[in-house]
Amino acid sequence: MSELPKTFDPAAIESRWYSHWEENGLFRPERPGAEPWTIVNPPPNVTGSLHIGHALDNTLQDILTRHARLKGKDALWVVGTDHAGIATQMVVERQMALKQQKRTDFTRDEFVAKVWEWKAESGGQITGQLRRLGCSMDWANERFTMDEGFSKAVLKVFVELHRQGLLYRDKRLVNWDPGLGTAISDLEVETREVKGSFWQIRYPLADGSGTITVATTRPETMLADMAVAVHPEDARYKDMIGKQIRLPITGRLIPVIADEHADPSLGTGAVKITPGHDFNDFEVGKRAGMKAGEMLNMLDAKANVTQTADGLIPAEFLGLSTADARKAVVARLKADGVLVPHVDKEGVEHDAEPRTIQTPFGDRSGVVIEPWLTDQWYVDAKTLAQPAIEAVKSGAIRLVPKTWEKTYFNWMENIQPWCVSRQLWWGHQIPAWFDAEGTAYVAETEAQAQAQAGEGVALTRDPDVLDTWFSSALWPFATMGWPENSDPTLGGRYPNDVLISGFDILFFWDARMMMQGMHFMKDVPFRTLYLHGLVRAADGAKMSKSKGNTVDPLGLIDKYGADALRFFMAAMESQGRDIKMDEKRVEGYRNFATKLWNASRFCQSNGIGGSTTLEPPAATHPVNKWIIGEAIKAIQSVDLALGEYRFDAAANAIYQFVWSQFCDWYLELIKGSIDDETKAVAGWVLDQILVVLHPFMPFITEELWHALAPREHDLIVAHWPMADARAIDPAAAQEIDWLIRLVSEVRSSRTELNVPPGARLPYAVADANADTRARLARNAATIARLARIDPGEVSGGTAQVVVDEATFRLALGDVIDLAAERTRLAKAIAAAQKERDGLAGRLNNPSFVERAKPEAVEKARADHAEKAAEAERLAAALARLG
Repeated sequence: MSELPKTFDPAAIESRWYSHWEENGLFRPERPGAEPWTIVNPPPNVTGSLHIGHALDNTLQDILTRHARLKGKDALWVVGTDHAGIATQMVVERQMALKQQKRTDFTRDEFVAKVWEWKAESGGQITGQLRRLGCSMDWANERFTMDEGFSKAVLKVFVELHRQGLLYRDKRLVNWDPGLGTAISDLEVETREVKGSFWQIRYPLADGSGTITVATTRPETMLADMAVAVHPEDARYKDMIGKQIRLPITGRLIPVIADEHADPSLGTGAVKITPGHDFNDFEVGKRAGMKAGEMLNMLDAKANVTQTADGLIPAEFLGLSTADARKAVVARLKADGVLVPHVDKEGVEHDAEPRTIQTPFGDRSGVVIEPWLTDQWYVDAKTLAQPAIEAVKSGAIRLVPKTWEKTYFNWMENIQPWCVSRQLWWGHQIPAWFDAEGTAYVAETEAQAQAQAGEGVALTRDPDVLDTWFSSALWPFATMGWPENSDPTLGGRYPNDVLISGFDILFFWDARMMMQGMHFMKDVPFRTLYLHGLVRAADGAKMSKSKGNTVDPLGLIDKYGADALRFFMAAMESQGRDIKMDEKRVEGYRNFATKLWNASRFCQSNGIGGSTTLEPPAATHPVNKWIIGEAIKAIQSVDLALGEYRFDAAANAIYQFVWSQFCDWYLELIKGSIDDETKAVAGWVLDQILVVLHPFMPFITEELWHALAPREHDLIVAHWPMADARAIDPAAAQEIDWLIRLVSEVRSSRTELNVPPGARLPYAVADANADTRARLARNAATIARLARIDPGEVSGGTAQVVVDEATFRLALGDVIDLAAERTRLAKAIAAAQKERDGLAGRLNNPSFVERAKPEAVEKARADHAEKAAEAERLAAALARLG
């Protein structure tokens, strides 16, 4: 126990307490026989650094973990990092480039060794940053998606899925990143608006009977066109269905086909079909009977034009980039007289109509993504999805908020095969070996593959690696020792209790964990999936480096402390809504921590220390009975809110209790009358505050816990309070509630009427019943001290305050100029009403509401509400003067 410094300094206590917790094994204390409670963190990229989304996600997880630990459970928060195939390979290749080296200057094994060297020296920066946030993770058992045990699990899953026919090799379109030279997932594709063009081209019918005009934003891909599609009910083209087109430039004969993909209302209603370079066209081609192996490909891995299988692309186009090919194709079409000019409003002809095009870019490479036809490994996601769909329908997995169920079902019921291979060197190399004929042998080891192929058959291993989402999909069970640990519950750790996740990875990670977990463990991976929103900029815009509106959480921690940032995240996390970043709110929660610090200093200076009992002390004074009851109600509210994953409600409940009831009222009410009973009650209540607030603000609460009393254990492993409603005293609650309302009303009246703060006012009470008169007698000293009013003769000008049935008349004649005060209030009311009505006029003007920026409309509404409340408040003050 030590005297608290006058000033609260978060930086001075945070690193000290975190090191203490970690070094003493308090994130995973020995609790034999305790109920297991388990959560896994979404493994951040090993290349990553803490961003504001991580701060939200991990704060929510830590709140639940610390809460479970305080509840006496054997709480395990699994921590680890993802090997992040593309991101990590890019980081290492950039470092090599500084030395004028390239990946291809080395063998694969040499390069992979360099990546492991980088990880040992520089990887995992984010784990130190998670510590700064206060995350109570099981660092002693930190995992990595490429550690030996996890890698064994990945290989086993691949081999088993292949053996069961649920993983296979196929030729399909993928998102191809020409800059990185690999397929990428949808999550790694960033759609941007690009100024482009819309060309129209006349395709001649082979029989010479006419032409059909198609519209396209990518004219270069016509070099690999295989059909033109029209809607089967489009009367303009019914007679053309089944006819052949002689394609310009290549001379290729292609059919006119009927498909509902063609929209008669868009463009000309006729759509060129390039199944090897467009996802929609790929599906149209399949419906028309085209096999993937027969679909034409006109691009190489660098997105340069290459010859198609039919050899019909003229030599002048070969080797061109897509941008250069576009220019060359348009020039040739124009020269051949088949380019339909666009005529603008002034009657001027142009080659194309200007359009804004939604264009896919690689989020890391920054180059345009090409749909590309390649041989890749795929998981039969449709089959694996069925049990995961049923799990949510049956309630075996609860989605919170429930509104996400519709989106989940829609995606899962229309799920496509999952491409799991990537053309990289860093990652889990695919356990498949090919013979000279291209036959694949899938096995966990090369020896097993050789046994399948037969002695003497030369085998070459697939150079590709697995998508990182494939390995992280095993996170809930492969981190627990599977497959070596054959216990279906993995020692009570599976299923996990809850998963906290951003909604943006519901399908890329969460759903895939459901599929893999249910397939291999025969049970759900977690019982509850909580999906939080995004942290947005203050104006509601999505944060991005290009916009320059990102917020560094470490900077906020440096400025306000980790506790303040954590409490902001919890208080703003409302189910189904994004969070608007507001630094002033973070500052406000630092002030909240300071208020608690100062309240603790007050207690310490008045002989109030930590409690020695879990049960509330015996109390006879109404104020002590009241605060015990309010503490119990606050604990109940926090318990209920956390049970429903309403982090904002939990944070608000403890905030209001600490700030308003304990600091603003209880400590004020007991000043000057702190006897032994009050010391015991105040100490007990402060202990309850520290325990209940600890999951949200772990650092300051641990510091205060030890400063207030010698303790047998640290706060992180203390006992969560039992909220016994029998300790609530309704009579005491009613009396103190009455006292608070009386003092508040008098204080408001004094402020509104410009009564000098030091002036004491005589008062008289009318219509008071026996209970009120008894309360006035019992609380006379407190009322006199806090409201600065005394019973006495009241004459002349008065202000009236009504509390319940009683009317309190405050004598004002000797304190303020009543006439001048009436004039001042009347003017203030008129000014407030004028501003209120002016704002109402703007808000009732449809032109303003529809055309103004949303933030301007929102501000006008807030200002209107403020002025309306001000006018009402001032009118009430004037009415009090009679």
